[in-house]
Amino acid sequence: METCPRGCTPAVRFCQKLNRLKTLDDDMMATSLKRCLSTLDLTLLGVGGMVGSGLYVLTGTVAKDIVGPAVIVSFIIAGLASLLAAFCYAEFGARIPKTGSAYMFTYVSVGEVWAFLIGWNVILENMIGGAAVARAWSGYLDSIFNHAIQNFTETHIMQWNVPFLAHYPDLLAAGILVVASFFISFGVQVSSYLNHIFSTISMVVIIFILVFGFMLAEPANWSQKEGGFAPFGLSGILAGSATCFYAFVGFDVIASSSEEAKNPQKSVPIATAISLGLAAAAYILVSTVLTLMVPWHTLDPNSALADAFFRRGYSWAGVIVAIGSICAMNTVLLCNLFSLPRIVYAMAEDGLFFSFFARVNPITKVPVNAILVFGILMATMALVFDLEALVQFLSIGTLLAYTFVAASVIVLRFQPDKTSSKGTASTSPNPTAEPSDAPSESQTINEDSGELKQYESFSDKLQLVERQASTERREVGQLKAYWEPYLGQLLGDCEPGEVVGYCVLTIIVSSVSLCAVVEFGIKQLHLPIWSFTMLLVIFSLAYVLSLALIWLHEPQTSSKTFQVPLVPLTPAASILINIFLMMKLSYLTWIRFTVWIAVGLFVYFGYGIWHSKEGIRELQPKDMAARYVVLPSGSLVETVQSVQPDGQLDTSAHHINPSAASTAEEYAGNR
Repeated sequence: METCPRGCTPAVRFCQKLNRLKTLDDDMMATSLKRCLSTLDLTLLGVGGMVGSGLYVLTGTVAKDIVGPAVIVSFIIAGLASLLAAFCYAEFGARIPKTGSAYMFTYVSVGEVWAFLIGWNVILENMIGGAAVARAWSGYLDSIFNHAIQNFTETHIMQWNVPFLAHYPDLLAAGILVVASFFISFGVQVSSYLNHIFSTISMVVIIFILVFGFMLAEPANWSQKEGGFAPFGLSGILAGSATCFYAFVGFDVIASSSEEAKNPQKSVPIATAISLGLAAAAYILVSTVLTLMVPWHTLDPNSALADAFFRRGYSWAGVIVAIGSICAMNTVLLCNLFSLPRIVYAMAEDGLFFSFFARVNPITKVPVNAILVFGILMATMALVFDLEALVQFLSIGTLLAYTFVAASVIVLRFQPDKTSSKGTASTSPNPTAEPSDAPSESQTINEDSGELKQYESFSDKLQLVERQASTERREVGQLKAYWEPYLGQLLGDCEPGEVVGYCVLTIIVSSVSLCAVVEFGIKQLHLPIWSFTMLLVIFSLAYVLSLALIWLHEPQTSSKTFQVPLVPLTPAASILINIFLMMKLSYLTWIRFTVWIAVGLFVYFGYGIWHSKEGIRELQPKDMAARYVVLPSGSLVETVQSVQPDGQLDTSAHHINPSAASTAEEYAGNR
């Protein structure tokens, strides 16, 4: 991170402190966790995170209340929209194989405070999600026994009528969370084996539902007599897509597990693609079977599949469906308990959260403290809280994380690498550019060819810096050479990646404005047609022009890991979709979100900003090293470099005589 000059105001230094980026280690595979997960393990984790109770509940609810049989189309659209976000997570998971998911990705590209807030929201999202699934698991099992567990608890233990609290303590939900946390604390392999078992049973049940369901299918249930295929029209299909989008939430567990993957560069993208494809196929095919077995308007939203088999005279099939539903909910529960402690561990490891949670068990190689503490907190939530009012909060945290990850993909794609290595120096005029290894003495080039010569010291080995204007490729993040004559005077003085960063901010602001106008412009704000149209045009132009301006800059092209295709279009489309879905949430959700953000800022400014390892790194003393650049004319220029603790060099030039300085300027002008 570039340090603040001496004349910098306290406000600027404070903003730089908030937006400092995480410094990545040279060895990205080094970890205190255990790398043991294969591509199959990651794939089943992803499938388990996505194919849960939603398959047995959400399909019937959306089909009956929102879309009709066209729920199939809604799931296809939602799957494609989720694919955009999954691409972004796959690139980061392969490129930065560290635990922390969206928190880590934001920290290395956007800034510290934003990363903390993303992690803070993901923590709450996983806690509420896990507690809600545990209560759903308990309720489903209780319904099989005719609510005997609930009746016993209310009669012999206790019940209460308090706002935001459940009518009775759900001991079964709390118990399953404690037991699951106990098993997960034994290590990542135990978690993976359990997930294998439950995912296999769930997939076998899904295959049974598809085979037996297609045997009972009646195409007449899609006829006009029953309302047709799309009784709610295009608006119903789009509204259903917004709801179905949340069915695919859960693939981020793959990126969270990248630090424990054997070969994350290959396995993370492959597992993400396969798991998302399997989940989309399961939702689409089960929706097809469900709406063909019985008329869509007669579905039971609470247990659509089991009720459909019961009404067709196969009540025994409902037992199999119940087993599949419980196993599917177990996989979602495991994924929540698996990813939550690792996000907490990543934040604690960086010093932004309490260091107690950064401790890793030397035997099991998992963050046991984070697993047990947050498992108990999740069990407490499931025990006493009525989570129905809080479930919508899950959406805003997920969508916000998706938005920041998509923005981070664009920022990093057009930003020079900031890797660091001992004994390297920056050979670019930009101090934030990627350092390159020093050439050996055998790489000596004739002085008459017009290149610069660099010396570590007068008595050390010679380094040469090749800067041929005719063959030089533009640096990553700079304006492409073709557009230099047209936009060079306007944008040529900007640092590499600086213009792209401002364009990404413009894309986010224009997306928020555009979606707000579309969602609230006519009904809530009562805008006249001319004003509504003008605002749409203005914000759409800002969005498109920002995309075009980003495209005019040089991206990173050489990468050994998976890269999102069609950047910046793919991440920008993901940003727009995520923000549009956020606008669909209720105002109560936004109020709760604001309160939670305020609590998070209190934690960050009270603890995180003072214990941040990046902040400690900045305070460490820097060693100084002198380098000398010999121009072709023989003039000498001295550059003083402060050696960072991680080996990264911060270079500033000092001319040792006026003639050398003037010679350098003249030489640069001739070049």
